[in-house]
Amino acid sequence: MSAESLHDSAVATLEDWTAPSPEQDSLRHTYRAFLDAAAQACLRAYPPGHLTASAIVFDAGADHVLLTLHPRVGKWIQLGGHCEPDDATIADAALREAREESGIDGLELAGLAQLHTHQITCSLGVPTRHLDVRFVAVAPPTSDGGLPPITISDESLDLRWWPVEALPADTEGTDIVTLVALGRSILAP
Repeated sequence: MSAESLHDSAVATLEDWTAPSPEQDSLRHTYRAFLDAAAQACLRAYPPGHLTASAIVFDAGADHVLLTLHPRVGKWIQLGGHCEPDDATIADAALREAREESGIDGLELAGLAQLHTHQITCSLGVPTRHLDVRFVAVAPPTSDGGLPPITISDESLDLRWWPVEALPADTEGTDIVTLVALGRSILAP
């Protein structure tokens, strides 16, 4: 595990991914060019911008998604964050972040859903750009068929399961709605 293996995995993940739209494919090419230009592109210490990894977490029936009320963004979004040097792959980073921020053991990734780029002032304290690689994760079923229990982390103001047909009001018209739809299509039988 190293910054190099994380970088290599990001390249391979993007090369292997079939984007769901021409816009996403264009963004995939942009990410690839960024990775080609910057060996440290997966680490938060790279000020011009860096890849981040996230996951939209579904319950086992794909009827609910787990969203966090993010303290910096002030909106309900998917779980995720910065890659760490000891993450072997970009997918491992997304899964680690989702587990840390949800308290759910046994999450499994179902595939890459979307890429999203946004400006933010993150932990570096300076404006930067996040090139987010967004995966779909599924929580294991519970014995009673209910939603898995969650544990809010110190990285969230709130953490809740939302019915996919009744997402929070601040997600209307945002990429979260699109991400949920893409996630459901990946999980569809």
